[in-house]
Amino acid sequence: MTTTPLPPQGVAAREPGETAPEGAGSGRRNGLQRRASIATKKLSSPWASLIAVVIALLWTTPTIGLLVTSFRPEIDIRSTGWWTIFSNPSFTTANYEQALFGGSQSLWTDLINTIVITLPAVVIPISIALLAAYGFAWIDFKGRNFLFVAIFALQIVPIQVTLIPLLTTYVDLGINGTFWSVWLSHTMFALPLAIFLLHNFMKDIPPSLVEAARVDGAGHVKIFFRVLLPLLVPAIASFAIFQFLWVWNDLLVALTFASGLPNVRPLTVRIAELVGSRGGDWFLLSAGAFVSMIVPMLVFLFLQRYFVRGLLAGSVKG
Repeated sequence: MTTTPLPPQGVAAREPGETAPEGAGSGRRNGLQRRASIATKKLSSPWASLIAVVIALLWTTPTIGLLVTSFRPEIDIRSTGWWTIFSNPSFTTANYEQALFGGSQSLWTDLINTIVITLPAVVIPISIALLAAYGFAWIDFKGRNFLFVAIFALQIVPIQVTLIPLLTTYVDLGINGTFWSVWLSHTMFALPLAIFLLHNFMKDIPPSLVEAARVDGAGHVKIFFRVLLPLLVPAIASFAIFQFLWVWNDLLVALTFASGLPNVRPLTVRIAELVGSRGGDWFLLSAGAFVSMIVPMLVFLFLQRYFVRGLLAGSVKG
């Protein structure tokens, strides 16, 4: 009578005829599952839940205070804090009426300008970066590594040192004061990071997928659109979130290229001007700021769920 020796700890038992590499792979999978189980228990502990609740409260309290302040009368905003509503509740919509419809131009016009600026400033760099990242990841050409390092190094160049040369160039080209000057500026500032992120994500895709497509006779165009692009949705979504929020909340580029033009001026410039020439109308900032927060908040909430679901889904399952 013979006995079957027990497998080492952390290695799954193999059936008769099963090869050792597969057993080693099973051991690695068991180790990953064990670590995932430990992490799940730690993250689902009562202390972790309590800490998450505390962080959520601390994170949302300023937003709640901003919302409450935007509905308080001017005299209350100037004299007391927003938490006094519990003892002396008083609300009005005058702040929103003055912020949205007061002045020479409605705030809705600046909101539309911001949308017109933001959407192309997100789509253009992503479109260019996808093509560049594919070339750096899957096309072998001379000087590829040097060019990729040079593009990555552009991230350390401060935006401030490029504003005056860009403004001079736009004036010479005759596009200063148009949406093109803002679109091109945001595109140039976003491309180094976009190419870097998308390239790294492409390199994580198993080469077997690309090689299988090449064996089937697919060229670069078909491989890019039919094989890689569906797998790049999580990376595209993540960069789209960052770029959208950055462009929407940008003030520096807007002040440089679109501050004095009402037909191009975005929402951030208008909110900065709500306080008046002497800062006497600062109480309107809460209403204007909350108007500007609505769209990026909705975009982040909707894209975040889609983004997280895409990150958790593996490109190859087995």
